Amino acid sequence: MFWRTLTAGALLGQYASAQNMLRFGCSQLTIERADPLVSPGQNPSPHTHQIIGGNSFNLTMEPVQYDLPSMSTCTTCTYSEDFSNYWTASLYFKSPENGTFQRVPQFANFGIQQDGGMTVYYMPYSAKNGKMTAFKPGFRMIAGDPLNKKNQYKPSICHRCLGNGEGFAPCDAKDSAELPTKYCPGGIRATVIFPSCWDGKNLDSPDHKTHVAYSNGGGLGSPNCPATHPVAIPQVMYEIMWDTGRYKDTTWYGNGKQPFVYSFGDAIGNGQHGDYVFGWKDDSLQKAMDALPTGRCANANCSVLKIQSAADAMKCKKSQQVVEDVGKAGEWLSQLPGGVAVTY
Repeated sequence: MFWRTLTAGALLGQYASAQNMLRFGCSQLTIERADPLVSPGQNPSPHTHQIIGGNSFNLTMEPVQYDLPSMSTCTTCTYSEDFSNYWTASLYFKSPENGTFQRVPQFANFGIQQDGGMTVYYMPYSAKNGKMTAFKPGFRMIAGDPLNKKNQYKPSICHRCLGNGEGFAPCDAKDSAELPTKYCPGGIRATVIFPSCWDGKNLDSPDHKTHVAYSNGGGLGSPNCPATHPVAIPQVMYEIMWDTGRYKDTTWYGNGKQPFVYSFGDAIGNGQHGDYVFGWKDDSLQKAMDALPTGRCANANCSVLKIQSAADAMKCKKSQQVVEDVGKAGEWLSQLPGGVAVTY
């Protein structure tokens, strides 16, 4: 949706410089209460996540030791050398009538064939002279905070009400940190933007955040990495398309109310977050980043990477390791998985 709007109309300054980027779809791998980054080894983890990427995803994934490319046999992503794992919280509809829950399905982003999942971006916003350093084996990070209750992540975590005017870049004035409180006929697009600068030393940090930084305090980057984090890295971004348009009763919306809640109990939306574990094969990502300024890489058409068919990507699935009912299509649950309480 975002890049359809940008290429169809006038491009705004900094966004024009990022047309040569990777933008590709990744279908759903599994949906379960597992989180090897924040809750390694925990079965189950506190709340449900929807996971995409390589099928070596596991409850425990020790940095460096757990080599995703060699342990995966397939990936749900367009680029077949990308065995990284990407995940976010699932979204549920809470019935205003009886308080039961239904997991909200996802739909494919514009121009992409995928089975649920997300659209993933690797963007060069903080690169100077086109130079970016790709992630190293063992690299991982998170964006956002499920414990956040305040509107402080809008530059990096945001929601767009589709079908009411698309706007331009993600997390601009047409977006909100919170879930929209009006009916969105085209669904809701959730965006998670990761930092674009690295300290150049640590592959991770205790909070999975302090080894990286935003170049401008949050949101899309600029070529001004802080001295503490001087290395420009690809800016990762997720777009998740929630099919909320099917929930049409207008009495459920307005006056600060809306019927959706994230799987960790957040009915406001400020706590949405994303997790990333690097898993590109060999130096494939670095080759792609080096090719961006030359025009040989753009979106899902990168001549230095191997591309698989959407059908092959959609075939890659992994059975739940935490076996439980997280809500099948159209199914109603009496509570959020794990009995998570809803907070407003």
